[in-house]
Amino acid sequence: MTMRPEFETEQFQKGLEVRKEVVGEEYVERSLNAATDFTAPLQKLVTEYCWGDVWTRPGLDRRARSILNLGMLMALNRKDELKLHVRGALNNGMTREEVGEAVLQAGIYCGVPAALDSMRVVVETFKSIDEESSEG
Repeated sequence: MTMRPEFETEQFQKGLEVRKEVVGEEYVERSLNAATDFTAPLQKLVTEYCWGDVWTRPGLDRRARSILNLGMLMALNRKDELKLHVRGALNNGMTREEVGEAVLQAGIYCGVPAALDSMRVVVETFKSIDEESSEG
């Protein structure tokens, strides 16, 4: 990864480590390498404050944070982020069954259309993970 000067802060490095552990090094490297002068400030903000500040707080463990993220992303209809955080939830110790239960739980409060769309995303993500595992 080419390190941009604005990415060389201690807080960025702290967030970068957590971000890679949760959502995967390949995804993070791709996102950061694609950063332009225009988009780099957002990557810096997300990495430092979301991953370096909030995800490292002691009040909740990563598994609990993943459960919350699944529900919120489902409610907000953010399919791409949901796909990413399904992988993160598995990395943070959730089982596939628990991810399914999170979709059911959130579906009651977010509505059936959100639950159906989210379950499709979860199934597609599991399939992708399985294909990647069988290739590697």
